[in-house]
Amino acid sequence: MKTLFKVIAVVTFSAGTLVAPVTLAEEAVAKAPLYERLGGLKGITVVVDDFINRLVANETLNKNPAINAGRKSSPAPYLKFQVSQMICETTGGPCKYTGQGMKESHAHLNITEKEWDVMADDFQKSLDKFKVPAAEQKDLFDVVARQRPIS
Repeated sequence: MKTLFKVIAVVTFSAGTLVAPVTLAEEAVAKAPLYERLGGLKGITVVVDDFINRLVANETLNKNPAINAGRKSSPAPYLKFQVSQMICETTGGPCKYTGQGMKESHAHLNITEKEWDVMADDFQKSLDKFKVPAAEQKDLFDVVARQRPIS
């Protein structure tokens, strides 16, 4: 009987010590820069590629003549590069975004609240498609909201 108590005590103690490292690891992931939690540049570029493809094909956005004209001066591959660089840098990654701020680069597009919402919906669809966790989505939308080109 004493042996059984010793075994239970050892298993209980061992289980307790196994839980602590997992908890610490989870805390370390939560404290990691958003860039890392998004999967680094690889994760960011996959989502941005899908997102820009959605934007370029979006009929609501293309009804805005300024946005439609912008598609010609800033083709999809260029947008994908710029948006990936911007998200990489603003989420704590090693990239250096050299383009204009969102307000400056979008000022001439006359983006309406409805168009912003359509863009945000397309962004949400891309994030969901690649199963970006809810916490990272919220943090990313917070970053994007600070860059919002309309007031």
